[in-house]
Amino acid sequence: MPYMPAFIAPARFTDAAEALEQVRSIYNGGLQHLRDAMQRFVGGDSLPGRVRACYPFVRVHTHTVSRNTPPANAGLSYGFVAGPGRYETTLTRPDLFNRYYLEQFRLLLENHQVELEIGTSTQPIPIHFSFTDNDHVEVSMSLDRRALMRDVFDLPDLHAMDDGIANGTFEAKPGEAQPLALFTGARVDYSLHRLRHYTGTVPEWFQNFVLFTNYQYYIDEFVRLGHEAMTDEKSEYVAFIEPGNVITRRRGLAAGADTTYRELLDGSQGTAPPRLPQMPAYHLVREDRSGITMVNIGVGPANAKTITDHVAVLRPHAWMMLGHCAGLRPSQQLGDYVLAHAYVREDHVLDEELPLWVPIPALAEIQLALERAVEQVTKVSGPDLKKFMRTGTVASTDNRNWELLPGNQPQRRFSQSRAVALDMESATIAANGFRFRVPYGTLLCVSDKPLHGEIKLPGMANHFYRERVEQHLRIGMAAIDILRSEGSSKLHSRKLRSFAEVAFQ
Repeated sequence: MPYMPAFIAPARFTDAAEALEQVRSIYNGGLQHLRDAMQRFVGGDSLPGRVRACYPFVRVHTHTVSRNTPPANAGLSYGFVAGPGRYETTLTRPDLFNRYYLEQFRLLLENHQVELEIGTSTQPIPIHFSFTDNDHVEVSMSLDRRALMRDVFDLPDLHAMDDGIANGTFEAKPGEAQPLALFTGARVDYSLHRLRHYTGTVPEWFQNFVLFTNYQYYIDEFVRLGHEAMTDEKSEYVAFIEPGNVITRRRGLAAGADTTYRELLDGSQGTAPPRLPQMPAYHLVREDRSGITMVNIGVGPANAKTITDHVAVLRPHAWMMLGHCAGLRPSQQLGDYVLAHAYVREDHVLDEELPLWVPIPALAEIQLALERAVEQVTKVSGPDLKKFMRTGTVASTDNRNWELLPGNQPQRRFSQSRAVALDMESATIAANGFRFRVPYGTLLCVSDKPLHGEIKLPGMANHFYRERVEQHLRIGMAAIDILRSEGSSKLHSRKLRSFAEVAFQ
């Protein structure tokens, strides 16, 4: 018999806060059970059976296709189920997702006038996902003792955390509930642990607007602007976080200040790592989590897919790519901008999850925000914008040395597609945004023109970087200001919804 905490039978709720409190109680009780058992196991104790704790779940039953949509929710593209039936999902980390869960619960209650059922699921919480950030229990165990963990605890089961729901390939078995969310609790936990590993910061610091870049120069400028913001006592940002969870508080924000991030800000100040992680993340933190996270994803579509696979579980309001590209047209100059409105996907990393015949549409809200941001920062508008910014197709390839293929074979495809720029990440980030229902956009800067003999040379590159990086980054940040001011509810477009979409945003 499994050694488990007391089973908590499903209970019904018509209040979102009370439902969340029940989720918190089940989850925290399960985690404490696993941690206590793990301490005993590390100490050499024999446990009274297989140790197990399960995720909490939320479930709704609906009996009609109609829904009660209050005027405040009428324009939302989420918050309701597709039709009559039983829907459920497992939940994790109510401390991290408290605002998110409250909003999803509230919308379900308002739109369907049904009760929420909260209880203990049958999906085990893997022991690895019960560790805190500073737990390194494996270090104190012998290899033989560590090998016995599989006999005593539940380890991560990849069959329980695939992306079938997001990919649109999941089919419920007879009698099985339909999904309420794109990700199960286990899938979310898996990505939270990956984010720590790849970015060097804990998920709690991630903000709802994310910028990706493929050059360290942008990060250097973001760090400068982040520290500059922290010297301003009136800044909208409360902290700037760097890899190793190194915290710089806003001037005048003392330890113990009443803030959403009080516990984190009052805790360890972190330690800069001896070497940067694979995809370091930096966070300009706002009180309502609507600040800016910036990640240097490096070069290549594999990294672009990896990081977006994991950031997606945080359900950000939008992510955008700011980086460098090859200009493909003779009329382009180094330093010109390209606003992507379509993508040629030759990155290949998403071919199994998202077939190439699936179009990746431009999202009007993001496009307009980026164009307005270019106008604001450059002080140029109207037809004059066309002198240094083109809206067009961006091709992304997984072959960094595409220029060296015999006969330069890609040229014909790029010409036929009307591509104006080429990089290795933008199509991947946009396609994964489409796949995971995260609004996306791309603004690139031409750094070379290999088809026209203008390749990156050291001196030319340094001059280009100095001239353009600060402006480009400020444009991206200004676009986020515009999107934030317009309200996140306008961002989550219906064009990202499938026929039978999940209710959770």
